[in-house]
Amino acid sequence: MKILMILTSHDELGDTGEKTGFWLEEFAAPYYVLKDAGAELTLASPKGGKPPLDPKSDTDDAQTDATRRFKGDADAQQALAHTEVLSQVAVEGFDAVFYPGGHGPLWDLAEDKDSIRTIETTLKAGKPLGAVCHAPAIFKHTKAADGSPLVKKRHVTGFSNSEEEAVGLKDVVPFLVEDMLKEHGGHYKKGEDWASFVLTDGKLVTGQNPGSSEEAAKALLALL
Repeated sequence: MKILMILTSHDELGDTGEKTGFWLEEFAAPYYVLKDAGAELTLASPKGGKPPLDPKSDTDDAQTDATRRFKGDADAQQALAHTEVLSQVAVEGFDAVFYPGGHGPLWDLAEDKDSIRTIETTLKAGKPLGAVCHAPAIFKHTKAADGSPLVKKRHVTGFSNSEEEAVGLKDVVPFLVEDMLKEHGGHYKKGEDWASFVLTDGKLVTGQNPGSSEEAAKALLALL
């Protein structure tokens, strides 16, 4: 069971002067759910190498069992420090793909042609694909076989407008995940802010927020 995890390479939070990147819990929780199930994991990002970590996800109050496990796991840290360049990864060789979130994907993975190709190829082949929190931003330009938006008529979730407002970034991000999914014809649903909420539609799994990371990975595994 080979699974590809794709992380952002973007580290600038708009024009705020602050840093962003991937959210630690959204990487660590799925990483261990999949790893403990026996999956062979490959990590990739648009630029390769070590992806930027959102510093807000590394504060004491943001830690979870999974993030603490990661901090003591030299092998996992080594893998994260040397992600492969996404354009050089043959997605056909994987059984599933998973995208952790963080604000970074709004800027790079949403626009990245290699990410778009990866998503369309994976779902066209009938293989599972998961995205959590801000990672559903990756569906901004993806298309179904008939040329319509990939999420059209699909049940999807992602970071909600109310959650974006709560973190004070509604006017900073290039677009709102909830609005984009709705505009593309997706049947967007959400649970309570910050509570785990995951939807599976065919081979597509989406999670609403950081707290949904573990359940989203388990939903992906269920499809395998």
